[in-house]
Amino acid sequence: MKILDWYIIKKFLGTFFYSITLLIIIVIVFDVSEKIDAFINNHAPLHEIIFQYYLNFIPYFINLFIYLFTFISVVFFTSRLAGNSEIIAILSNGVSFRRLMLPYMLSATFLAIMSFYMGNFLIPHTNITMRKFMDKYIDKPPVNTKRNVHVQISPRTFAYVESYNAERGIGYRFTLEKFDGVRMVYKLMANSIQRDTVNNKWIISNYYIRTIDSAGNQHLTHGVIEDTTIALRPTDLYKVKHSYGEMNLYELNKFIRTEKEKGSLVYKRFEIEKYKRIAGPAAIIILTFMGMALSSRKLRGGMGLHLGIGITLAFSYILMMQVTTVFSTQGNLSPAWGAWIPNFFFFIIAVYLVIKAPK
Repeated sequence: MKILDWYIIKKFLGTFFYSITLLIIIVIVFDVSEKIDAFINNHAPLHEIIFQYYLNFIPYFINLFIYLFTFISVVFFTSRLAGNSEIIAILSNGVSFRRLMLPYMLSATFLAIMSFYMGNFLIPHTNITMRKFMDKYIDKPPVNTKRNVHVQISPRTFAYVESYNAERGIGYRFTLEKFDGVRMVYKLMANSIQRDTVNNKWIISNYYIRTIDSAGNQHLTHGVIEDTTIALRPTDLYKVKHSYGEMNLYELNKFIRTEKEKGSLVYKRFEIEKYKRIAGPAAIIILTFMGMALSSRKLRGGMGLHLGIGITLAFSYILMMQVTTVFSTQGNLSPAWGAWIPNFFFFIIAVYLVIKAPK
């Protein structure tokens, strides 16, 4: 590490943290103006507002904008170096362009590791604290009831409940269906289903069971009340909104495995989130090299032209990420490809810009 390396690292990280701090302050000001009435009406203590809400609010927004502001920071301070002929002086004194990229790589790696930690471990924890605060002082949670719930609890086995009250652990108008291919072979209908937490079973009341054999003959059974074991969890019938945002990487992997074993397609949305958390930090490094190569040339248009091109490329990356996410969620695109295609595409652009950069 030489003086030049520390100089570039300080410029890089200093510009990034300065710009992201200004953004966070602006976001907090707007958020306070929007929620001040709720804070006052619900008598939220000042120390809880600061330490339970806004202190946990900051990591989420840093990680949300880290890709864009990393790229803009690189373009901004590298354009100033180029405009002041500092890069020309560096290269003319025997420092190769590849060697000049070293402090950029170290800074980008630091930000990538920070983003990986925040996205996979810190933010899920802070989201839980924020949700509890918001449920208490801002968004009063509705009655803990979910209506018209359809879930797949195992391959070819589906459950339906018209309404489920999580506080009482009881559901009404329950149906359980099992299929052999496309043919239904079993159907359970009950007026109510209630969780027996002691025996870890479900109590079904006033139920009918219809079974269909391979010859098409139907058999009907009726009962008043019965304990039964069903591979159904209460959380399958009532989930906390945005629950994947409160799962760390290990919990996310466990949930995805569980949903795959059940044959449910719900896992795709969570798998996309998992790969985005991994692909995002890699994007920081790619965007850093792309911004460095783009803005290292001294242009007559100056910094404004570099910033204009840089912001266009950064928003193009974000747009492509949203498009591939939709194709992964609604189409047949693999979640892994959906998260990594923008990185591959912009990696090619970054390589091209590095090759064409002034040496």
